[in-house]
Amino acid sequence: MIELNVCELRDAALSLKAGDAILLSGTLYTARDAAHKRFAAALSAGKPLPFPIRNAAIYYAGPTPAPNGLPIGSIGPTTSARMDPYAPALYDRGLVATIGKGARSPAVREALIRNKALYLCALGGAGALACKAVRRAETIAYPDLDCESVKRLEVIRFPLFVAGDIFGDSIYPDL
Repeated sequence: MIELNVCELRDAALSLKAGDAILLSGTLYTARDAAHKRFAAALSAGKPLPFPIRNAAIYYAGPTPAPNGLPIGSIGPTTSARMDPYAPALYDRGLVATIGKGARSPAVREALIRNKALYLCALGGAGALACKAVRRAETIAYPDLDCESVKRLEVIRFPLFVAGDIFGDSIYPDL
């Protein structure tokens, strides 16, 4: 496994290939469908996003509430294709990676190549284990969306696979 910090992803993307296993540390932002709709509305109105998008990584997850003693509850990935209408515009604004599960559209594949960015895959069904990599969690935007609010996570050694790389390759045959 390759150990990386989120701030190293842009440079690492030049050599990472679909299927590579990584342990990712650093800051991630959670966002699902409802948050992405608000991102698109903000960008259309010329307003800033609730976090700096350049070199950021978005985890498509809606974590459950934190049990006593933990910063967050179960945090498994959601199906990435639901964010495909929004992802290319975010990649074009500097997003370095998205994290989810499942195949992506041709438009996302092209955005990965064009922006030298990555699509990373988290293990579906392992949300209760994934939360063990989260050291801190804080809601930073859209608290009215409850579990779908945007959260800033600090993760250590979060296990992921490169699902789509800058060369157009994918672990999914139809990416």
